[in-house]
Amino acid sequence: MHGSFTTDRIGAGLREMAEGARELFEQRPSPQRRPRGDVRAAILALLAEEPMHGYQLISEIEKRSGGTWRPSPGSVYPTLQLLADEGLVRVEAVGEKKTYALTEAGVQAAEAVEGLPWESASSAAAGDPRVTALPKAGMKLAQALAQFGHDATPEQIDQAVQVVNDARRKIYTILAEG
Repeated sequence: MHGSFTTDRIGAGLREMAEGARELFEQRPSPQRRPRGDVRAAILALLAEEPMHGYQLISEIEKRSGGTWRPSPGSVYPTLQLLADEGLVRVEAVGEKKTYALTEAGVQAAEAVEGLPWESASSAAAGDPRVTALPKAGMKLAQALAQFGHDATPEQIDQAVQVVNDARRKIYTILAEG
């Protein structure tokens, strides 16, 4: 890294820009486009395999959907509470965590679940580049910019800014032509 104040400020600015881009591309698609599944059915199906705590359920649903569906804690925990109220799950304290397990009635409810909810969510997004390819490309660009901002000279930064500006214009051109 170069020691000049200007290079340090430019590098910091590029890192800030890359972080902003990373946050943008990490956001989930809008609710109109986001693949969703049946949280209740997913929880029952997973708990039929083994007891889990809430975060495990969220992570496992995301994993099994290929990353296209990650239910929020705001949908998982109330669903778990509802299942407990209905007598379908029981809560067990394991250390500091609450683990959820199916009751006999819960096993019957899990057996009644048709299909695997995460498969419908992942198949809904399978061909949608808004959910897969475009965010991945944006993340790779943000990572490259962050690294670049750390190591580049002011002249290299000027060149990179021009490349990014050209790419942005080309992207808008593609959208305008469509």
